[in-house]
Amino acid sequence: MDSRRAFLGVSAIVFAASVAMTIASCVSMSAMGEIRMPGGWALSMMWMRMPGQTWLGAAAAFVPKWVAMMVAMMLPSLTPLLWRYRTAMARAGSARVGWLTALAGAGYFAVWAAFGVAVFPLGVTLAAIVMREPALARAVPIVVGATVLIAGVLQRTGWKARHLSFCREADGRCLTLSVDASSAWRHGVRLGVHCSHSCAGLTAVALCFGVMDLRVMAVVAAAITAEHLASAGALVARVFGTMGVATGLCLIAAAAGLG
Repeated sequence: MDSRRAFLGVSAIVFAASVAMTIASCVSMSAMGEIRMPGGWALSMMWMRMPGQTWLGAAAAFVPKWVAMMVAMMLPSLTPLLWRYRTAMARAGSARVGWLTALAGAGYFAVWAAFGVAVFPLGVTLAAIVMREPALARAVPIVVGATVLIAGVLQRTGWKARHLSFCREADGRCLTLSVDASSAWRHGVRLGVHCSHSCAGLTAVALCFGVMDLRVMAVVAAAITAEHLASAGALVARVFGTMGVATGLCLIAAAAGLG
């Protein structure tokens, strides 16, 4: 009981720290303002390189914010899996369960960090293009609607269900893992890969509506937590998928002037 209380306490501290960092980043971005674009939408300064800033410098500023945001969004659904992994390692006789659990968590978020490294140059490049091309900027609301529609469809696929199932049932695989650091890291990375695939649609929605918007992040985090932890997680994912399809169609209709 004491070990569980300590584990949950550390998890709560990490979660609180990540939330605080994310809020600070959001406030900083809000203070910088947005750029109003043709088509009636706003471009976040997050995707703009500052004058004289190198690609490496811009990425170095972005990735820590991205990782803090991912920890805040994903840790609630990851915590039960890490606890089950820790329990399995303890039953296997490991005297370093805390260290192995931390390594598994680090491997998991390393995957999300890599995802952020890939997302950043794409976002900066697209921002630069729409800044130069007003016609493309006007098409962005339709592209956003189409992205949300596709994300909704993805939520209802067997591909999504398979990755979600791995994330929800990963604790059963802990029983066959070796009790060593390499195995812990690989387990975290494997779990991160499956969960990043499972959350691809919801992550795309967050990117479309504002990756540094606290309201968007809260809604997406709640959806991810619900489909990972609810007893009928697969059904929850399909419900969110249906909502995404409907929302995407409405956004496309509104952007095309049909609403």
